[in-house]
Formats: sequence, C-alpha cells, structure tokens
Amino acid sequence: MKSDAAVKAGKKQKPKENMALYLKKNWQLYVLMILPMLFIVIFKYGAYPFLTVAFKDYKVARGINGSEWVGLEIFQKIFNHKDFGKSVYNTLLLNILDLLFSFPMPIILALVLNEIRCKWFKKVTQTLLYLPHFLSWVIIGSLAYQLFSQNSGVVNILIKNAGASPIPFLQDNTWWLISYILIGVWQSMGWGTIIYLAAITSVNPELYEAARVDGAGRWKQCLHVTLPCIRSTIVTLLIMNLGKMMQGSFERIYALSNMKATQYTTTIPVLVYRWGIESGKFSEATALGLFQSVIGLVLVLVSDYVAKRLGEDGLI
Repeated sequence: MKSDAAVKAGKKQKPKENMALYLKKNWQLYVLMILPMLFIVIFKYGAYPFLTVAFKDYKVARGINGSEWVGLEIFQKIFNHKDFGKSVYNTLLLNILDLLFSFPMPIILALVLNEIRCKWFKKVTQTLLYLPHFLSWVIIGSLAYQLFSQNSGVVNILIKNAGASPIPFLQDNTWWLISYILIGVWQSMGWGTIIYLAAITSVNPELYEAARVDGAGRWKQCLHVTLPCIRSTIVTLLIMNLGKMMQGSFERIYALSNMKATQYTTTIPVLVYRWGIESGKFSEATALGLFQSVIGLVLVLVSDYVAKRLGEDGLI
C-alpha cells in the first residue's frame, strides 16, 4: 500500500497535470485573450498612476511629477463650479429615465419573441431589433435630425401636410428630453433582448409542461415560470445599470445636442470633455472623472449588497 505521503503527493500533482492538459488543449483561447488583456492592462490599469493629476495643479510643460501638489483643492474647486450641480442633476435625470424606460423593454421583447412560433418571422424580427445597436451614435444623430428636424424633417413635413403644426422634437428642451429617451430605447432594446433570450433558453421545459397541466395559459407561464427563472439575470443587469447611473452616454448626448435645446445636455461626461479637451483644464477634468467613477463604484456595491440581502445572486 502507498504511504500517506505518496498519496498526498499524488493529490498535489493531479491538479497541475489537469491544468497543463487543459492549457495544452485550449491554448488557442488564451492566445485570443492576449490582445484584450493587453488593452485592459494598458488603458485601464495603466492609467491609474495618472489619477494623481486630480490632486495637482497640473501644467503640461511641468509634467505630472513637476506639477504642484494641491491635495483636495481641485475637488473643492469643481464642487463649487456653477455647472457641477447642473451636470449631476442632468446625469441622474437622464439615467433614471433611461432605467425606467430602457431597462424593462428588452425583458418585454424577449418574452414576446419567446412566444412566437413562426421561426422565420422570429428571426427577421430579431435581426431588425439587433441592427440599431451596431450603428454609431453619429449615424443615429444624423438620422434623427433628418427625421425630426422642425423645418425640414420628414416627420414634421408629414405633420405639416396633415394640417398640424410642426413639433420641435430636437429644438425644444422638453421635446428633446422625450426624443432622447425614445431614441435610446430604440437603439438599446435589441441587444438586451439577446441576453434575456439566452437566459430563457436555459429554462427547464418540464416547468412549462407542469404549468400547462395545472391549467396555466401563456401569460401565466411567462409570469410564474419564465420571469422567476431569469430573475438572476435581471438582477445582474440591473446592478450593472445602477453602476452607470453617474456616467451617461457622451456620444448620445453629443450627437443629439444643438444650440436651441441645452437644458439637459450638460452632464458629467460632457463637462469632463469640455474641461479636459476643449479648455485644457486637465486637473479639473480628471477630478470630475474620478468623482464620477467613485460614485459609480459605490452604487454598484450598494446595489449588490441589497441584492444579496434579498436573496439574489450578486456580482461580487
């Protein structure tokens, strides 16, 4: 019989052998990961040392090491800036409205598409829903102005021909906000639908059979079988969306903004761009971006904690 030491040595060597065999078998996957990992290391973690700019009176000519250390003075400066409160309010407003209208739509669409029995119609519908996600916001913005411009937009021309007054979809602050949310819903709902449809495919078919035996129709099956089974996916995506509450979409706002509707276009990402790129205030822009990231991290941790307390699987 083998001694206890030999048995323990064999147990220690087995995981190493399995790992070596796994790496040898799947080396192509790790090669494919090299470029994404380099991108993350260089542009994500590699940028961390430069966050010290937020605590310095940064001058390009002096460099980071030569610039004067001022501590929290830059943060005090941006907190007292006239546009700071407005940018925080607009960022929260736009993201809360996005959460209320854009987040439920992919769930609804996934449930509807899951009930479609005609395969070719289902595939065509899915393709049409996914396409907007792959369009640049520059293209979407130009299409929006071609369609909704007050004087020359296709929609307003049809409204004029019908004898009604044109609607300033992108020229009035209230209408701009409505248009911003609806265009965002249209652009993002297809991609979220993919994730929920993938989650629905993992639902055990026997659950639906048991529900049908109990007399449940399609609506009750969706309510009592499908939704509870994909609840963890919904919670995970909700946590990720809550983490973006202080971010907003710079490209989306910049593509849809104009000089007539400016009430809601000053957000934190836009202010970072104006201070950092347009005005050269790198310390203020870095401090504002760091503030935004810290608040986003806090929101993720809080929402993850709440989800775990409610019995759901969190991210962390």
